[in-house]
Amino acid sequence: MSVLFGLLWPLERFNTVVLAIGKVIAVIALAIMVVLILGQVFFRYVLSDAPNWTEEGARFGMLWMTGLMAPLAFRMGGFVSIDMLERALPRVVSGLLTLLILGIALWVLVIAWERGLNNHVQTLSGRGCSSSLRWPFGLEFGKCGAKFQNNYQYASLWVGVNLLILVNLELIIRQIIKLLGQGDRLTPLNADDFQGAD
Repeated sequence: MSVLFGLLWPLERFNTVVLAIGKVIAVIALAIMVVLILGQVFFRYVLSDAPNWTEEGARFGMLWMTGLMAPLAFRMGGFVSIDMLERALPRVVSGLLTLLILGIALWVLVIAWERGLNNHVQTLSGRGCSSSLRWPFGLEFGKCGAKFQNNYQYASLWVGVNLLILVNLELIIRQIIKLLGQGDRLTPLNADDFQGAD
């Protein structure tokens, strides 16, 4: 049992810190996305001349917001779930079913990790340059010069899958500890941000 808690403690601390930082970045990305979309609407319908980079900038913010918030929602139980069967089964059988589902989710995430890296971040589309999104103030970085590289956008989902894998491993360890009857020793996950998501 001490081995499981020894594995859980650093993973739990790491996830708590990284997901808290990710939440702040995701909120900033959401705010920027909203400003860009509202600005595009204003410029298009009031001034009849919308800048062409606002749509791509909003998509950039949306991708990073999704990649950073999905692991937090997964950890806190914020995803939609159907738990009628889980509630109807005895505690041990329900716990084993949850462990099986977490194992299947880990398998899918590992496949997504490999495909996301090889099919999006490191491919021709990921190595390409943005069509309209440029660095501010005329700054130039890398092979695309003043334009953003596409892999800055695609990396958001790959980062999100990495974080989802870490959260999934934490949830698997927590579930094993609960099955061994030591669930009362676990630190509860704070779900205040997800009230009403049950």
